[in-house]
Amino acid sequence: MKRLFYFILLIAGFSSIHSCKDLTDEEGNPLLDLNENTGLIGPRALSREVTNAGQIAQYEYTGLLLTRVITEKASIANIEWSGDKISRLTFNGFLDLDNDGIIDTDSVSYTQQYTYGNLGRLTMISENRTVFRRTPPPVGSPAGTPPGPFVVFAKTKAIYNLTYSSTTAKLASIVMRRGNDVTSFAYTDYTKAVYSYLGDNVSSVAKEVGKLTGTVFEPADKNFVFDFSSYDSQISGYTLLPFEYKISVLISTDINDDRGLILSPNSPKRASATEIVPGIPVTVVVSTNYKYDPQTYMTQGFGINYFYKPL
Repeated sequence: MKRLFYFILLIAGFSSIHSCKDLTDEEGNPLLDLNENTGLIGPRALSREVTNAGQIAQYEYTGLLLTRVITEKASIANIEWSGDKISRLTFNGFLDLDNDGIIDTDSVSYTQQYTYGNLGRLTMISENRTVFRRTPPPVGSPAGTPPGPFVVFAKTKAIYNLTYSSTTAKLASIVMRRGNDVTSFAYTDYTKAVYSYLGDNVSSVAKEVGKLTGTVFEPADKNFVFDFSSYDSQISGYTLLPFEYKISVLISTDINDDRGLILSPNSPKRASATEIVPGIPVTVVVSTNYKYDPQTYMTQGFGINYFYKPL
C-alpha cells in the first residue's frame, strides 16, 4: 500500500533529546521536568513533538489558547478564536498530499472557517485551498539548473460535514465534498470517514475516497481501515489540544486517518492500516511501548518524544 502510518517512518528507534535548548520553550521556560520523582506539577500544555530526525510539531499559546502550530519544513498553522471556540485556521506550508509518507515539495495554503451547531459542537468546516508548484527549468537548461518560482497549480473549495452519535455524542463521521475553484463550480470529489469506539477511545476509522457526480457518491476508488487497539490507561498528551485543531489535522490531506488516535484520551500500543484491495487486502501493523511521567502523561511512543510546558 502506498499510504503507511506517518509514524512507521519514525519507528526505527526512540530518541533522547540531548540539547538543553530542547528542554525549554521559545521563552526559555522548562518543558518537561525529567525528575522522575516529581514530574511536571500543575496545569500543563503540550509543547513539542520530537523524533530522531528532529522536531515535527511545536505548539504555541496565547494565555491558555493554542494560537500557532509549527510543523515540518517550517509549515505554520495560525488559529483564531471567538470566545472559547476556534473560528478560523490558516495554514501555509507543506503536506504529504500524495500520501506516500514523504512531505511534498508543493507548497499548500488554505483557510478553514468553523461552524458550530446549536449544541455548541463543530458541525461544518468550509475550506479554500491553493496548491503552488515550482515551474521546471527552461528546456535545454544545464543539468542541476534549479526550478523556477512557485506558481498556482490548483485551487479548490471544500465542505466538511461532521456528525455525532445520538447516544454517545462522540464524533461519528466526517464527509468531505470538494471541487475546483472555477467559474462553473461543482463538487467532484469526496471522502468519508466513519469512526468506531471502544469505550472513549477510537478503535477504528473506515475511510473512502471517490468521485461525486452531482449529488451521487460514486463507488469509492480507495478504501482503508485504520484500527487502534491495546490502549493503555494513562493520559495522552493530545488530550491537551483543542478538538477542532485535531480535526484540522485529520482533514489536512485526503488520507490522514492513521492519526485518528489523536481523538482518544488514552494511547494505543498497537495500530494497523488495511487497504481494501479486491481479493487482496494489504495490512501494515505497528506496535510500541510507552513511557510516562509521574503524572501519568505519555512522554514517548512510536518513536516520538512528547514535551510539555507549565501553564
